[in-house]
Amino acid sequence: MRKGRDGTVLLRGHRVSLASFALNTFLVLALLALGLGASAWAACTGPVADGETRLRLAAAGPEGGVGLTFLGHASFLIESPQGVRIVTDYNDMIRAPVVPDIVTMNNAHPTHYSDNVEPGVKFVLRGWDPAGGVPAHHLDYRDVKIHNVPTNVREFGGTRYSGNSIFVFDVADLCLAHLGHLHHTLTPGHLADLGPIDVVMVPVDGGYTLNQADMIEVLQQIKPKIAIPMHVFTQATLDKFLARAAEFYAVRRADDPAIVLTRAGLPTTPEILVLPGR
Repeated sequence: MRKGRDGTVLLRGHRVSLASFALNTFLVLALLALGLGASAWAACTGPVADGETRLRLAAAGPEGGVGLTFLGHASFLIESPQGVRIVTDYNDMIRAPVVPDIVTMNNAHPTHYSDNVEPGVKFVLRGWDPAGGVPAHHLDYRDVKIHNVPTNVREFGGTRYSGNSIFVFDVADLCLAHLGHLHHTLTPGHLADLGPIDVVMVPVDGGYTLNQADMIEVLQQIKPKIAIPMHVFTQATLDKFLARAAEFYAVRRADDPAIVLTRAGLPTTPEILVLPGR
């Protein structure tokens, strides 16, 4: 490229004006930026980022929302409007009544993972890297997007870094997060990777995971509209957590372990929603 005295440049044997050259350069850079952005994975963004254009097909419930069933301990069955089935903290003790398409796991204890996956499961997302690295999952399947946010696990005598994952499910204009076996409060980096979260499945045992006061702080960091207790163990443990949480959240108890979640149905005041079961 050579610049001429008349305000033009010689580009591949053709003389063009500097203004045209600058505009073309800008357009090329913009297109490259868009291409890079499309391939990068973003945090859960809900309906704002997609312009509310995502397909809404009635399948999971009467309003075409997200079906959520508490199976027990830390396992939930999530069903998308297009019928994608996900089981969280998939293990050998608790199984869903249907074969899921996707399973997520955390390996803090055997009740959070399994090496015996049912035939028919299409995707197995482990919240740790068996090779010792940092787990990274970015799955886009039908009307579901899933990504993980690695956190650390305390162990006797030390810390196992990236041994747990918070799994985030972007489905039906909602963002759901399963905290797994969380052992610490979250950093600004964790929160940025999570994105805005509508519904959180939160362990409340207060001992095997994070203590209850700090777990409530995690909820205040994430700011969900609904927090659903899991990893309960005893009624006394749950009652203690609810008493602590009542200072910040309304408490509602469901009669059935299966619910349908929709954006329109989110409460205006953040609440703790207790689903029956352990």
